[in-house]
Amino acid sequence: MSYRELATRPVLAWSAVTVTSRLPIAMAPLAVVFLVRERPGGYSLGAVLAAVYVLGEIVGAPALGMRMNPQRARPQLAAGLAVGAAGFAGLGLLPGAHPVVLGALALLAGVGPAAVPGGLRVLLTSLVPERAVTQAMSMETVLTFAIWSAAPALAAGLALGVDPAVPLLLMGALLAVSVAGLRMLPAGWAAEPQEEGASMRRMLLRAWPVYVLGAAGLTLLALAELVLPALLEQRGIGIGWAGPLLAGFSIGSAAGGFVYGLRGDWPGSLSAQSTVLVLAVASGVALVAVLPWTAAIAVALVAAGLLQAPSGLARNLALREILPPSALAAGYSVMYAALGAGYAVSGTLAGALLKVVAPSTAILCGVVLTVLLTGAGFVGERRLIRRAAVPGDVQAASASASASAPVRKVRR
Repeated sequence: MSYRELATRPVLAWSAVTVTSRLPIAMAPLAVVFLVRERPGGYSLGAVLAAVYVLGEIVGAPALGMRMNPQRARPQLAAGLAVGAAGFAGLGLLPGAHPVVLGALALLAGVGPAAVPGGLRVLLTSLVPERAVTQAMSMETVLTFAIWSAAPALAAGLALGVDPAVPLLLMGALLAVSVAGLRMLPAGWAAEPQEEGASMRRMLLRAWPVYVLGAAGLTLLALAELVLPALLEQRGIGIGWAGPLLAGFSIGSAAGGFVYGLRGDWPGSLSAQSTVLVLAVASGVALVAVLPWTAAIAVALVAAGLLQAPSGLARNLALREILPPSALAAGYSVMYAALGAGYAVSGTLAGALLKVVAPSTAILCGVVLTVLLTGAGFVGERRLIRRAAVPGDVQAASASASASAPVRKVRR
């Protein structure tokens, strides 16, 4: 199926809602820093507010995603977006408020729409035929990277060129528009009733290796974004190159997501694809740490970006295979929280390492962490596959029987 066949009215409406709901999320960390930077200790306060916002996302995504009703998801999505709009509007209207008040508003803005990306992803896959799911999710990836590429420039431009409160007010308005746009989308998606005795928490825990791989992938993204300016200074390269180099990474990611969707099935299992791609991205980031030339760093970053988006797509498709439709929104929300946690942990680690080691060494330490997380996720998934292939009563029988005794095959 070609991308042109995705140009239907429901998918276009979904795209409009996605842009208006995700652009504020992408702008938020930088926007809150600019909001308070002119206050005493403004940059420190801004960093804390950004951390509180991300913490709200990490906590809110799984908590709200697990409570989402597949058949009636739209009211829940609208409520989350409305809460986020109120949080952003409050920050924009009260920039001089006490830090505790600003922290509460930032937390509210993070928690409210945290489960929306997961819910919208499941809604998108319900709008297209099964054979077009890979293309639809590839299109979502391209759109997401485009949003994240434009968000920092938009937040900084409005804050510096107009007023620091304007980005927050715009973000609140965009979320309010997305609430209205939800009326153009279905109320929910079809999902089989949850099996008797099956726990949502247990189903989600079954997919933990995929979440670990997701955290590993975002560890690399954090390294590329947060340590690159310090690395350029170490190499004697103008720090102004950081923006164009990171833009190249984002453009490469958008291109990689598009190419991945051109083909319906790639060699190997989705788990193997994700593992290999994450390790390949890690190799590219490691090259960034050791290469001394600007052009070589640019090539390594673009190559890493080309593989970053396909690795994420493979993980999302693998999650779709593991979880039943009734748990997909919760699963994507947990994945969203895992990505945020991976980014936060890597950023904290990089900040601590930069105080005692060179930036290139900090990047290599982060790459080692990524490889360890990737290995843990891959081994965990292999074990889950083996357990799924052998029913529990057969496992018990084989443990007590002799190796030569035949084991009767049990139908599932």
